[in-house]
Amino acid sequence: MQKIKNWKTQTKIYFIIVGIVVLLNIIAWSSEAFCDWYIRYVFPVWVNTYGRLTGLFPFSIGEWLIVAGVFLVIAAVILMIASVFRWIIRRCRTRHVDKRDECSSAHQVDKQDKCSRASHVTRPSTTQGRGRFDKFCCGFYTFFAWVLLAVLVLMTLNCTILYHATPFSEKYFAAVKSTDDGNENTNTGNTAEKGTYTLQDLTALRNMLVEKCNELSGQMQRTEDGEIIYEGNMGKKAISDMQALGETYDVLQGFYPMPKPLYFSDLVSQQYMLGYYFPFSMEANYNNVAYVTNLPATMCHELAHLKGYIQEDEANFIGFLACISSDDLLFRYSGYLSVLNYVNNDFYEAIGEDYERYMAEVQINRQVYEDAVFVRKEDWDRIEKEAVVDTEVVDAVSTGFVETSLKLNGVDDGMVAYSRVVGLLLQWYCQ
Repeated sequence: MQKIKNWKTQTKIYFIIVGIVVLLNIIAWSSEAFCDWYIRYVFPVWVNTYGRLTGLFPFSIGEWLIVAGVFLVIAAVILMIASVFRWIIRRCRTRHVDKRDECSSAHQVDKQDKCSRASHVTRPSTTQGRGRFDKFCCGFYTFFAWVLLAVLVLMTLNCTILYHATPFSEKYFAAVKSTDDGNENTNTGNTAEKGTYTLQDLTALRNMLVEKCNELSGQMQRTEDGEIIYEGNMGKKAISDMQALGETYDVLQGFYPMPKPLYFSDLVSQQYMLGYYFPFSMEANYNNVAYVTNLPATMCHELAHLKGYIQEDEANFIGFLACISSDDLLFRYSGYLSVLNYVNNDFYEAIGEDYERYMAEVQINRQVYEDAVFVRKEDWDRIEKEAVVDTEVVDAVSTGFVETSLKLNGVDDGMVAYSRVVGLLLQWYCQ
């Protein structure tokens, strides 16, 4: 009886929590003001407590939680299959015993009694074994249900609510400039929703980025092979630069946990990803196989998520601002490089892919192209050689997952959201 009461109490608590989470999601989707309040007053509490605790560990807890989750799902599937087979076998045995025990005449009574006695002797062990298995299944799936609920709660508190807050640009920048001067126009990223910029604006932004990258590429300390050398503590520098940016944008002030390298960086490279924010552990993680020019901007990008800016274009933009404001040459270079490709591609599309016109603008020098590499060739060759799963498969699965996750959180254009940083850059550049 006590077990039944405990089970009913657990069930009641479980569904109360589910109801609260559903309510929070409904409020988040319908109230931007609530999300802003949450990011300013509640979310920092998680970062300063839970985030500080996980930050004490030198490795990514979130990464290993995902590994544990994968094994848990596999165990659940195996156990479910075993339960189905066990039920089928049990049904077959029951039918067989029923047929065997049927007696059509009175002279078989003695034999039937012997069978019944034998069955009476042997069945308790079967029933006992069945009871242990059923008890284990019940316990496992109860645990599994609570784990799923924990995932739902953490995703809601540390991710979903953040997606529906007031955008960073609306808090700090003037309204988007609309053109009415008859010049050629271009809609870029999320600016299409709020106004338009002239092609002249986009061209000026693109040329500025190219000039900065060209200039900084020649100032880097390099090996004889041309690879960039960095001897500082990049994680600490990323934190200090984000905190310095907080002097201009107050929402970025406060504590930041140390960015952590991913143990499975090779697998992350196969996904063509530079880093992850893990809402389950409040951690900023980066791909330490990626070439050094990617790392400062990636660290700052992931740290931006820990201030409530979960939208990828906003994190890209904040990472850019933190890096270009740094007194560290590599950080400045990484910041400009991190957005160059987005802007350059938008510019090329805006001019109708007119190659001659493109060549008439400031050109990206060869060294910048070489520095803009995702992963060095020797590292990529090693990854491909040691890969357990083909890169195309990993990339397809990863892309599908990220696309689905973004769209479930209201980002309708999925991974295209990363490139919307161009609109934010124009807003910043033209203010």
